[in-house]
Amino acid sequence: MNGPRVPMIAIDGPTASGKGTIAARVAARLGWHLLDSGALYRLTALACLERGIAADDAQGAAAAAAALDVRFVADGVSMDGRDVTADIRREEVGNLASQVAALAPVRAALLDRQRAFRCAPGLVADGRDMGTVVFPDADLKIFLVASAEARAQRRYKQLIEKGFSANLLTLLHDLEARDARDTQRVNAPLAVAHDALVLDSSHLTIDQTVEQVMSWWGERSGASRS
Repeated sequence: MNGPRVPMIAIDGPTASGKGTIAARVAARLGWHLLDSGALYRLTALACLERGIAADDAQGAAAAAAALDVRFVADGVSMDGRDVTADIRREEVGNLASQVAALAPVRAALLDRQRAFRCAPGLVADGRDMGTVVFPDADLKIFLVASAEARAQRRYKQLIEKGFSANLLTLLHDLEARDARDTQRVNAPLAVAHDALVLDSSHLTIDQTVEQVMSWWGERSGASRS
C-alpha cells in the first residue's frame, strides 16, 4: 500500500452477533469509514434472486458480484439506482448470501472491492473473514460472539420492529444452519484470527459492547504510539 498506513479495526463474527451495529457505532465514534462486507454478499444474493441465478452457479454469482452497481449512503444502500436497504435484510436473501459467500469465484470478485474501502483517516470493517483474509494486517481484530438463542432473539426483534413477520424457532434453526455453513465452508471459513480478541456480547448492551471495543482500541493505538 502506497502512502501512510491507514489504521483499521476488523470485527468478525457469526450471523446476528451484532457486528454490523457495533462496527457502525465505532466508526462513527472514530470518524472513520465503514465497510459492511455482509451487505456486499447480500447484494450479490439479491442480484442472483432477481436474475434467476442458482445458488450453486459459481460463475453466474461471481459475474453478478462483479457487476454490482452499489452505493452506500448514510441510512442504507442502493443497487442499480434503487433503495434496497430493506430488501437485503429479508431472510431469504440472508440465507442465499451465506451460500454464495462460500463460492470461491464470488469471494475473489469482491476481495479488491472490499480492500478499496481502506482509506484515511481509518476503516472499521465487519464481516466473517475481515481479520483472517481481507485485512490480515488489521491493527485491532475482534471476534464478536453471542449465543444462538440471544442472536435469534435479536434478529426476531429487529424483523418485527421493521414490520416483517418472523418465527423465533425458525430463526434459531436458520442461524444454526448458517453457522454450520460459515464455519465448514472450504473458502475463507468463519474462524477466529490467531491475534483476535474474543468478545461475548450475549449479556451486554450495544453501548457496553461499543465501549469495550473503544477501550481495546485505546489500548492498542496508545501502545503503537509509545
